[in-house]
Amino acid sequence: MADKKTDDFVVRVPDAATGLNGAADKGRFSLSPPRRSSPAAPSWLKSVEGSGGVSVIAYCLSSISMTLVNKYVVSGNSWNLHLLYLAIQSIVSTVTIVAGKQLGLIRELDDFDTQRAKKWFPISLLLVGMIFTGNKALQYLSVPVYTIFKNLAIIVTAYGEVMWFGGSVSALSLVSFCLMVFSSMVAAWADFSNAKSIASAGLKAGAPAVSTLNAGYAWMLINVFCSALYVLSMRKAIKFTNFKNWDVMFYNNLLTIPVLLVGSLVIEDWSSANLIKNFPVETRQSLMIGMIYSGLAAIFISYCTAWCIRATSSTTYAMAGALNKLPVAVAGLIFFSDPVTFGGVTAIFLGFVSGLLYTLAKNNKSKHSGPTLPTTNQAPMSASARSEKDAASS
Repeated sequence: MADKKTDDFVVRVPDAATGLNGAADKGRFSLSPPRRSSPAAPSWLKSVEGSGGVSVIAYCLSSISMTLVNKYVVSGNSWNLHLLYLAIQSIVSTVTIVAGKQLGLIRELDDFDTQRAKKWFPISLLLVGMIFTGNKALQYLSVPVYTIFKNLAIIVTAYGEVMWFGGSVSALSLVSFCLMVFSSMVAAWADFSNAKSIASAGLKAGAPAVSTLNAGYAWMLINVFCSALYVLSMRKAIKFTNFKNWDVMFYNNLLTIPVLLVGSLVIEDWSSANLIKNFPVETRQSLMIGMIYSGLAAIFISYCTAWCIRATSSTTYAMAGALNKLPVAVAGLIFFSDPVTFGGVTAIFLGFVSGLLYTLAKNNKSKHSGPTLPTTNQAPMSASARSEKDAASS
């Protein structure tokens, strides 16, 4: 599932250093003939692949495009087929992963195992909850506000780590957490102030704007706890499933397809009138392209994540994730014509600074005690990669 997708979590594809078939294949006997060496790549392609700057830009652009596409699809109060949208994302991602394995592009994916699927199924349900609530929040909130409030999931996850795994929170992390909370309060104040000013001016859009914000913040609060619960549960689940990163992405998408399709058929309105309302003729083609792209983008973000780490370092990647929040927020202001207010700009800046401070705190801690908490600007599924790393070291 992409948000895997909108929630800025991404599964990190394993580095080439782990071998063609990953660590799980060490010690296995192979009767197949040796592969022929592939033709050497052109020099310009090697130069691009080794460029740290290009890899960072590719990661940032893919992350920004994912958030904007998700916002475009779910924007507007008339959209009510969230489960169908997530099902399409999962189907596209699953088909792409399977095709990549068949073509030999993805070699660190084990064959489907029923027992492992049963163990992982509860995690997939948590992922459905996280992505669904995230899309609902994104439907009612602006992209900058949504991006700022996603930071709160980091705080809940951090203290979940303390309670469940005996982690610790540094002083610099506490400072960043305080800034995250303050930036969220400023963003909410700016939003409600703008809505109330519209209402006081006697405009008809005032009252609906306030009720829309109330719904958006309610969904955002639920999403924060769903995100933290998903990440923390993932860390435990990876220990007894021994999943690699591609396994996590494959099972997350495959197992959620029947849940999402059945849920959509039972809960959502499939009448012709509602389908026309959700897929109007003038935007139907662009909506379908956006849905398909969001499923492919999850794979693309995974590749860009691995490329960025391989061409630079994990520290540079984490810093790029923190810095990427600013262009995501600005892009939301540009493409969706969100009101630019002093409070909103201040909240974006504070959220940006808090992300930088948290990244610095995490990197400082990792130098002394190894891997720490998940980074912020990653989707539903880079959290899984970070959780796998944490689980392996615990």
